[in-house]
Amino acid sequence: MTILLKKARKAPGLRRPDGMTSQEKIVEVIDSLRPYVQADGGDVEFLDFNEQAGVVQVRLMGACESCPISMMTLKEGLEKRIKSNVPSVTEVLAV
Repeated sequence: MTILLKKARKAPGLRRPDGMTSQEKIVEVIDSLRPYVQADGGDVEFLDFNEQAGVVQVRLMGACESCPISMMTLKEGLEKRIKSNVPSVTEVLAV
């Protein structure tokens, strides 16, 4: 099964000290975790980052859609890693 991933759209935003916007860093973190999610038959797609609210929206796909522990993967994996790299993020939601 081939899953096509949408490229995250470039968004204007404040540049971090490393020269990336928060959204670019979020996408980089998701991309670094993607192989682990794909190893279990799933995938994750970045959808949006509301900079004012600090909320990241992602879509869990493939095996993640019906996995009983996908919320643990989301909160204990993705959310923790994203928050540690982008302090302005307050929450990661699957939509």
